[in-house]
Amino acid sequence: MNLPIFSIFVLLFVFIFSFFGSFFYGVDAYTLTSHSILLSPSFEHFLGTDRLGRDILARLIEGGKISLIIGVGSALIASVIGLILGSMAGYFRGGVDKGFIILVDLFLTFPTFFLLLALVSYVNASAWVLIVIISITGWMTTARLIRSESFSITSKPFIKILNIANVSKIKILFKYYAPILAPIYFVSFTFGVGGAILAESGLSFLGLGIVAPQMSWGTILSGGKDVVEIAWWVSFFPGLMIFLVTFSLINISNYLQQLTNQKQIQS
Repeated sequence: MNLPIFSIFVLLFVFIFSFFGSFFYGVDAYTLTSHSILLSPSFEHFLGTDRLGRDILARLIEGGKISLIIGVGSALIASVIGLILGSMAGYFRGGVDKGFIILVDLFLTFPTFFLLLALVSYVNASAWVLIVIISITGWMTTARLIRSESFSITSKPFIKILNIANVSKIKILFKYYAPILAPIYFVSFTFGVGGAILAESGLSFLGLGIVAPQMSWGTILSGGKDVVEIAWWVSFFPGLMIFLVTFSLINISNYLQQLTNQKQIQS
């Protein structure tokens, strides 16, 4: 089994684990148990418990929902914004492209993570707030890639013929640009999911992400940092889930990028 297929199976397992795991593992993720504090992995608690006696496996299942929703939601919004702005800049050029460059440069003036910190510090973080904030700070890379490819498409003879024939610009963008730009969009989307999960985990680790009683892999990881020397399992397992998802997405992104490059060479 090659690496991309293995990565797809890993992602499928993680999604099934997070969204359907509670049907098979009925332990409550919020139950505090005073006599089960920091228990190591055992048959009673397969992945151990945290410092409040809560079951780690149940919390990973519950936290996975939030982490994956934030990751997919943020990447979807960011990649759609990047696709729309980048294709418009590459197709219309002129003033639209200049405005696009100014907007991108304005966002890139500030390091992305510090911009995230600045925005989160002014609002009460929730899953939907984090989706909006992470997507706002993560669309620039996709937009620049789409813009570059759109410039190349615009210079092709068949696009010039369509413009001379007064074909609707909306029709040109959706019918002719979209299929060519689709591979780049999907590569950016897969990268974006991993980046959004890491961004949310970083914010939650600093105490600026998901607020209790909600939880994510990042908040579970953060909860174990003070007891890592005596209870390694509290931080290890949420960190492992984050690693598996991001590593798998990177492998899939690399594979999609290789396919795109091969098609460009053949054409």
